Amino acid sequence: MRVYAMSATLPLNSTYRTLTCGQPRVDHVGQTVKLSGWIFRRRDHGGVVFIDLRDTTGITQVVFKPDTLGADVIEAITHTGMESVIMVEGKLIARGEGLANPNLPTGEVELEVTNHKVLGKADPLPYALADDSVPEELKLTYRFLDLRREDVSNTIKLRSDVIASLRRRMWDKGFREFQTPILTASSPEGARDFLVPSRLHPGKFYALPQAPQQFKQLLMVSGFDKYFQVAPCFRDEDARADRCPTDFYQLDLEMSFIQQDDVFNLVEDVVGGTFSEFASWNGNGRNDKGRHVVGAPWVRIPYNEALLKYSSDKPDLRCPLEISDVSDVWADSEFGVFKSIIASKGSIRMIGVPGATTQPRSWFDNIGKWAQDELGAPAAPGYITWKEDGFGGPLTKFLKPEQIEGMFARAKIGVGGVIFFVAGKEPSIHKILNPLRVRLGKDCGLNEEGVFKFAWIVDFPMFEEADDGKIDFSHNPFSMPQGGLEALQTQDPLTIKAFQYDLVCNGYELISGGIRNHLPEAMIKAFEIAGYGEETVKDKFRGMWKAFHLGTPPHGGCALGIERTIMLLAESNMVREVVTFPMTQRGEDLLMGAPAVVEERQLKELHIKLR
Repeated sequence: MRVYAMSATLPLNSTYRTLTCGQPRVDHVGQTVKLSGWIFRRRDHGGVVFIDLRDTTGITQVVFKPDTLGADVIEAITHTGMESVIMVEGKLIARGEGLANPNLPTGEVELEVTNHKVLGKADPLPYALADDSVPEELKLTYRFLDLRREDVSNTIKLRSDVIASLRRRMWDKGFREFQTPILTASSPEGARDFLVPSRLHPGKFYALPQAPQQFKQLLMVSGFDKYFQVAPCFRDEDARADRCPTDFYQLDLEMSFIQQDDVFNLVEDVVGGTFSEFASWNGNGRNDKGRHVVGAPWVRIPYNEALLKYSSDKPDLRCPLEISDVSDVWADSEFGVFKSIIASKGSIRMIGVPGATTQPRSWFDNIGKWAQDELGAPAAPGYITWKEDGFGGPLTKFLKPEQIEGMFARAKIGVGGVIFFVAGKEPSIHKILNPLRVRLGKDCGLNEEGVFKFAWIVDFPMFEEADDGKIDFSHNPFSMPQGGLEALQTQDPLTIKAFQYDLVCNGYELISGGIRNHLPEAMIKAFEIAGYGEETVKDKFRGMWKAFHLGTPPHGGCALGIERTIMLLAESNMVREVVTFPMTQRGEDLLMGAPAVVEERQLKELHIKLR
């Protein structure tokens, strides 16, 4: 694995250190060296003080002996606060027989101190760094301390190394990195903007960019065929485990004179190569975890098929189980509850699980309770079992044997299998089926381990119908509809597909992108269908509107979520764990005290008066 952080070969300032704490080896024995770092651990063995000295590269054990340094020095170092920064000088010696630490790269040697100096004294710590029970709010308030923990530090280093790898691969593909504005205009699409008041233009506001979407398209009009940027993006939205509440980073890219396959080929090479490079990262900087990446080309799944088979547009393909619609069978049954749901335009979906009859009865009960308590299912999923002595389960009595056999055949499972049923309407039924499918696969040992399974979700609908009957964009309003302007003019909007795609991996959406709608007349028509007049388009997207009339190449691209990528590689399930200085779920920076009240004079300068 390539490491782009501080290298052990960099020249060091001999005023403070001649080696880093991760460098000493047997080859250095006998040398007089200087080390500087933090007091990580301290042990007193009959007056001889052992300190684990830590810096960003690792840990070296240093020894303070009273016969060398005197009692006063031993007394002083014993009472120097943990996490104080010290410089030590002395001779590197080999540890005695049986005393080496095989868990440390430096574990065969130690530094016998002849001189030391406290460079930065630490007061008593607000909490012990090794205490995993510390409340998250306290950790975020002292985030700089939390970053000293080895696991947290290694994750942030991984983030740096992954971004460096992505950049290098993009450069190798002939892309150039351009920076786009941070202060821009608000636009009517997407999430909620962060607004910034203008001092020079009273009553007017900038917006922080939700993404560099318009600017990267303008770069294509400007003649730059290949653009990328590790871009900060800002969205004022509610936090989730896999989403930051204020800002995040993405690998943003765009290309001219391309089609959808060109984007897929590029991403499979760049992103697939980066995942392969770091697939076996194990948290301590070594590349030996043994995970692998499913090779390209990655499977392509139409959006409607993904919802039918997996009840998700970001399916976790490590689970092999698939969902089927069996409404036709239950419509011809004796079960009134399912029949009434079908009559009210709902559906009955099934998940077939091979080998599940070996599970105890308590497991079936727990699955039902979990579905109701955690997923909000109105009732526990029904099920039918197939054992050697025949079919069983609470729903068997409502069906004929041939109907049950037909459903097991559809699920492609036989004796020893179980079929689970969930009834309801879309989209609420998907919120139950998707996690249920993955849970059933996990509990029955069917889900693959140690693998990154990618899939392209394609053929997204261009538009969707809201609860109030209004037609709106379902995804990205700048995507080209399949069929172009003619489709917009002649088709039912809800049947139009877009050249729009997502890349998903292990249940997470990593990339969203599309081939862009670069034709002014098609742009006007698309926004008209979504309820925006021509004047709104010209006003809110004035830069693109002008540019698209002055020679625009066909173009497209996508954006990769940096935080979600690091979450997968670090095997984390919380986005805050992979961000250097994260916010709370409520969008508060406990370390810096933001958001904060500002002075009245600042508000006056911005022509703002608070209610």
